[in-house]
Amino acid sequence: MESVISSVMSSVGVIIGYSLAGFGIGIGILGSKIAEAVGRNPEVKNEIVSSMMILLIVLSIFVLLMFAFCFMLLFFNPFVS
Repeated sequence: MESVISSVMSSVGVIIGYSLAGFGIGIGILGSKIAEAVGRNPEVKNEIVSSMMILLIVLSIFVLLMFAFCFMLLFFNPFVS
């Protein structure tokens, strides 16, 4: 039973680490492309920034759902009876 709990805790740590790393890399790529688009066409800055904010909100909701899934694995684990 302790091996199952330790495996779940280590896998939850890996899930959180990879997801936050991917989120950070994705936000960096998105920011660079936004800066490139605004540099090429400064007149549409407001539209680009508003669409970027909507996308960031959706991505943040996905990260929060991932945290909820990880905490469900930690506290309501179906493999530990």
